[in-house]
Formats: sequence, C-alpha cells, structure tokens
Amino acid sequence: MIVLAIDTATRRVGCALGTADGLLGEIALGHAGKATAPRHTEQLTPAIETLCAQTGVSLRDVGAIAVSIGPGMFTGLRVGVVTAKALAHALAVPVVAVPTLDLVAWPLRYARHACVVPLIDARRNEVYCAWYRPVPGGVQRDGDYQLLTPDDVAAELTARRELALVCGDGALRFAAAFEGDDLVELAGPDHAAPSLAALVDLACARAARGDVCAPADVVPMYLRRSDAELALEARS
Repeated sequence: MIVLAIDTATRRVGCALGTADGLLGEIALGHAGKATAPRHTEQLTPAIETLCAQTGVSLRDVGAIAVSIGPGMFTGLRVGVVTAKALAHALAVPVVAVPTLDLVAWPLRYARHACVVPLIDARRNEVYCAWYRPVPGGVQRDGDYQLLTPDDVAAELTARRELALVCGDGALRFAAAFEGDDLVELAGPDHAAPSLAALVDLACARAARGDVCAPADVVPMYLRRSDAELALEARS
C-alpha cells in the first residue's frame, strides 16, 4: 500500500510517498528551526503535485493519508489536517493520524540513551515535549505530551539522573538550558524537524493493523489555546 504523508506542524512544509519498504520520494520546504515566515497554505498543495510528478505515483494509487497532528504551529496544523481530510475524502481512503513528537523521537530509536526527549518550539519561551524510552523495534512514550518551559525540562532531566538525548527545533533554540548537565546530549540539526520517513513507517505499520480513522474524525492536537483565542478573551 502507498501512503501519502503530510507534515506541517513546524515552519517546514513536508510531504512524502512511501510503502512499508521505505520512501518513494519526499519534499521538504523551509526549516523547522528557522524563523522564516511560514507559507503552509501556498506551498503544501503544489508540493504534493510535484511529489507525485517526480515519483510517477498518481493520487489514485494512494491507499491511505498519513498526517502529523501536532502539537505544533496552529496555522500549520490546520492546513495539514484540512488537506489530509480533503484528500482522504476525495480518494475514499482512511487517515492515519500521528502525533508530531513521535516523528521526532522515532529516528532515534536505536540511541544508546536511557530516554529520548523531543522538544518542539512552542514560542513564548515554551516547548512541546514528551519522554520516550528506546525499546526493541522502536520507542515507547513514558508519560503525557506536555507544554513546559525549557528550564522545566532541564530540571526534570536533572531529577531523573539518566542519560538523555534531547532533539527537535526546541532543543536547538534553547540549548543553553541544558548546558552543564553531563547526562544530557543534544541530537543536533539533523533531528530538528519531524521525520517524513518516520511518518511513512509508522503510518504503514498502523494501517496494517487497522489503526486508522475516517477523515471526519481527525483533529489537531493542541496543548494550549491559540494567540487569537487569548486575545479575544483579554478583550472580553
């Protein structure tokens, strides 16, 4: 089965086509950790069209749509989720919804560390984060998805006193918060963005065991209210 994967949770716009055997192709526009103006609305649909042309895969060949559902940028998530739902409805195929932090942690499943901690920049000097433990064949999340300050994450890592690998664009932006802790290692810029290959991998595995949903049931994962909602409340 061919999966079309869509990720717009960060400033990067990404899409990929792949099967259980690996990627057929991918397109990534922009950078997850750079403060460039996001252009998710303008870039996503042309990127999917270009990807199909480059790989020779028609959308009619796609058996499922995989989408990164957050946490992440509010506007980006809405663009990705709405596009995934519209395509799935038009093609009459299911959707596989995958939390974005899973996609940052998954490529580091072979790490020698006791835990992998992906951090996604949430602005306002906060990060979206979760703890994962490498297990045979993958990673297992240990606890809930959270919204914390970098200092809160650093304090939790210090309290746990175990070898940790911190990754994601939030780790790059707030690297200073983890300086001086010999048990914390930063994964670097290669692991700043959610992995499109991971989205294909996880979606294929979940689709094979029936872990899919109807387009109407897909919703973004927001761990806090948007700036617009907060501003409206303040005016009220």
